[in-house]
Amino acid sequence: MSASGGTKAIVAALAANLAIAVSKFVAFLFSGSSSMLAESVHSLADSGNQALLLVGGKKAQREATPQHPFGYGRERYIYAFLVSIILFSVGGMFALYEGYEKIKHPHEIDHWYWPVGVLVFAIIAESFSFRTAIKESNTLRGRKSWKEFIRHAKAPELPVVLLEDLGALVGLILALGGVGLALLTGDGVWDGVGTICIGVLLVLIAVVLAIETKSLLLGESAGTEETKRIEAAIVDGDTVTGIIHMRTLHLGPEELLVAAKIAVQHDDTAAEIAGAINAAETRIREAVPIARVIYLEPDIYSDAEAAKGADPEATPGGPTQHDPAH
Repeated sequence: MSASGGTKAIVAALAANLAIAVSKFVAFLFSGSSSMLAESVHSLADSGNQALLLVGGKKAQREATPQHPFGYGRERYIYAFLVSIILFSVGGMFALYEGYEKIKHPHEIDHWYWPVGVLVFAIIAESFSFRTAIKESNTLRGRKSWKEFIRHAKAPELPVVLLEDLGALVGLILALGGVGLALLTGDGVWDGVGTICIGVLLVLIAVVLAIETKSLLLGESAGTEETKRIEAAIVDGDTVTGIIHMRTLHLGPEELLVAAKIAVQHDDTAAEIAGAINAAETRIREAVPIARVIYLEPDIYSDAEAAKGADPEATPGGPTQHDPAH
């Protein structure tokens, strides 16, 4: 993984969530707070999510095989998508159910110091985990806003940990508010309200993660800056005079496929074209090191053909040809 940073953030989050899950469950046993139970399940689900991210990162490192010639880089996307499903079902839906039950059958919180103490401890632990995720993300984020980083990051681990930690911190504040209001008013309904708010928050975060990881699973192109560097590297102005069309695809966070049809001179020899293609591949890999798989097809540039525009029938996902007989 660009992974050193991603793994560090995941391990920090895993350690924090395991400790918090145990403390929350103990607080639930002594106090009967539904917010504590929902939060303990949330922390346990988060711990499982981080374990899944670590497993995905490990599996993605396997060598390519004849059956999977482009390798296993997308394993990381698959496991990140599983995280969003678990966060939605185990975290969000369970919290909504617990909150509904608490509002329907409210009861006072016993031994208030247990949930309050655990929530304060959890906020401190989650703040440490969140700080680690922010620090590791900043090395990759550059000048992008946090929204842009989460939406366009090709490595899923850091955005997942960031959103999980953010959700955990906000959820803890909501739980503390629910418990506090229940203690001040003597009405256990507020504990249930806090739990429902936690459930809604987790569902929203899960939906965002599902949307982003689905896009990665479908296959995303290189970023704008990487695309510009690849285009500049291909054209040498001598044998390779231009790019007729080009497509890029992330095979994994650190593996990029580049396929392009390049324009060459009509009187160039096969040896000259082959040499130009080899040189272009070298320049591409120097400009964008993650460009692992490169296919360059030479062609004679034609103004007349270029004026026709792209052929939708030759575009993956474009209109399909139908047999006139049917």
